[in-house]
Amino acid sequence: MRPSSRAPDEMRAIAIETGFTKHAEGSCLIGFGDTKVLCTASVERNVPPWMRGKGEGWVTGEYSMLPRATHTRGSREAARGKQSGRTQEIQRLIGRSLRAVVDLRKLGERQITLDCDVIQADGGTRTAAISGAWVALRIAVDGLIRAGEIKEDPITAQVAAISCGIYKGTPVLDLDYDEDSSADADANFVLIDGGQIAEVQATAEGATYDEEGLLRLLRLARMGCNDIFAAQRDAVK
Repeated sequence: MRPSSRAPDEMRAIAIETGFTKHAEGSCLIGFGDTKVLCTASVERNVPPWMRGKGEGWVTGEYSMLPRATHTRGSREAARGKQSGRTQEIQRLIGRSLRAVVDLRKLGERQITLDCDVIQADGGTRTAAISGAWVALRIAVDGLIRAGEIKEDPITAQVAAISCGIYKGTPVLDLDYDEDSSADADANFVLIDGGQIAEVQATAEGATYDEEGLLRLLRLARMGCNDIFAAQRDAVK
């Protein structure tokens, strides 16, 4: 029995509220159960110096967690004067995941930054961030198209992410904190609508697993991402 009483292949409730902030070109609050992440997309009419003159744009991500997003208060990274390795790794993951579904040449010489701020954490913060970031990106790009700033849609597909793991010997979908903290193995899958895989992060924590175990996790991830894809489409109608 899972701590949440969910079936092994059952997702937590997905909630996406668009237009959550006033000023960003695209924004949403995404929830995977009790995990809540604010995702905003900001459009800048320039690119990093190393990309100037190439006729291409750039999509990047930033990630942070509010001090009391977790059970006990964490210190602000700004107060410590540097980002943790975990934060840097997640930021790179968000950027790679979104760039996997963007034609940077069609974006033109502009940068879109996806800020993903965790306001409440209960496992799966990076996967919720990626899934919500796509919604914010979609809204921002739609605004550019309506304004006539870009002529062709640079977004080639949807991208979403979900965690899976082996909990007490059973592969399960969408780990919450109680499961994630005691799972034998856990994995994060970044999948593209249509079947392609953008990234897989899979780790044996308490016990190793075989090829069939990994494939079972992938099958669960496809089921979960299909639910996320549907929620994304509903959010940006």
